[in-house]
Amino acid sequence: MATSPQSSPGLLRALGPWTATAIVAGTIIGSGVFKKPSSIAESVPGFDLIALVWVLGGVLSLLGALSLAEVSVLFPKAGGNYVFLREGFGRAAGFLWGWVEFWIIRSASLAALATIFVESLHDILREAYGVTSQADVLSFWDQRLVTVGVLVILALVNARGVRWGGGLQFFITLIKVGSLLAILLLPFLFWGKVTERPENPPGSLPAFTWAGLGTAFLGVLWAYHGWMNIAPVAGEVNQPQRNIPIAFLAGVGIVIFLYLGANLAYQLVLSQAEIKALQDTSTTTVAAFANRLLGPVGTLLASGAVMCSVFGALNGNLLVGPRLLYAMGEDGLAPRALSHVHARYRTPVQAIFVLTGWALLLVLGAAVVHQLELSPTKKPIFDFLTDYAMFGAVIFETLAVATIFVFRNKLPDADRPYRCWGYPVVPLLYFLLPACLIVNYFVNQRLEAAIGVVFIGLGALVYVLVFARSSENTT
Repeated sequence: MATSPQSSPGLLRALGPWTATAIVAGTIIGSGVFKKPSSIAESVPGFDLIALVWVLGGVLSLLGALSLAEVSVLFPKAGGNYVFLREGFGRAAGFLWGWVEFWIIRSASLAALATIFVESLHDILREAYGVTSQADVLSFWDQRLVTVGVLVILALVNARGVRWGGGLQFFITLIKVGSLLAILLLPFLFWGKVTERPENPPGSLPAFTWAGLGTAFLGVLWAYHGWMNIAPVAGEVNQPQRNIPIAFLAGVGIVIFLYLGANLAYQLVLSQAEIKALQDTSTTTVAAFANRLLGPVGTLLASGAVMCSVFGALNGNLLVGPRLLYAMGEDGLAPRALSHVHARYRTPVQAIFVLTGWALLLVLGAAVVHQLELSPTKKPIFDFLTDYAMFGAVIFETLAVATIFVFRNKLPDADRPYRCWGYPVVPLLYFLLPACLIVNYFVNQRLEAAIGVVFIGLGALVYVLVFARSSENTT
């Protein structure tokens, strides 16, 4: 039973530097490095451009981490970007971030990750039952039912306690890092298979376009998304002034190395035309890669690695996401019940279950869009959900990084145990790529952009009608 806000015992600072780093790395490494290479190969010609967008994604994340670490040290509280935007630009900005994070970014991320988890499980079942074609062992709606079950189970685990969720995150992150290191090494252990890689047939690669480059970068951005996920649980990190910067920089650095290594391994074993052809199937790039080197056993191992990786990212998002609703509930910008902390488990249980419930509805809604072919591009559910999630993320996460300029001006004498290296150049460089990406959205991802704009507009309307007057009274 949850306590009332008056008798709430508060959140528990139980996350050390290793677990904090695991939250950053573990919530970044999810489905993107295994699934997105096929959509990237479909968008740009040649490994040089593929490598470029992966490097740019890593550089962007690193620039953001260098900047946001300073802000997080100033405000080591539950809520992350919501707190930064509220303190930097006012309660309206904080509310809009929370609105978009709940309705678009976090919930769609959970729905997309759960979808790819079940697709990988289905690949394993096909191998187990000897189904070599794309025929289904589980029907389309059976897969959606399993997706729902996975989200519910993880919500219960995270409601049980932050130590449970954090410990599970650390263990799974170790497995994910080990899997990516294995991918990096396998081509060199089976070099004979590398020399047998087929050439790209003439005309099989896409022509270069700026729109294609933007679409490819969007896929990479999803793969790196989550680098700021330690900020929302800053209120549960031990010695936050020391451990938050460590988690940001170590977590992002580990992921950049692993992502570049994995993509080099894919390109050594599979031609770009082969990777591109996977876009129209449920097979992940890593499954095709492992099958080429190890046969059916490799497919099973790869699907298991994807399941484990996505499971860890799901757990990390359910550990992090509800803390935003908790902070908004405390401030009166969301129902007060969301700030309730369980007396025994010391977790925001109602916030956990509300976020999970909306993610479940998105899973079912995206399935209906897919079945009725309402998306003009007929994207797979996974790509539709990830592009939808990233629209809100690009806008508001960029604003969150911009708060570093606000706080340097408003709080010049504040204690800063960590200061952004290369300020102000580093945060200024961070803004360049997101600006280009927003333009690309309105040109090439119009449905996702339109849905995102509608939700943001609704959020502004709700704030004006419901919260603006109470916000004036608190100033």
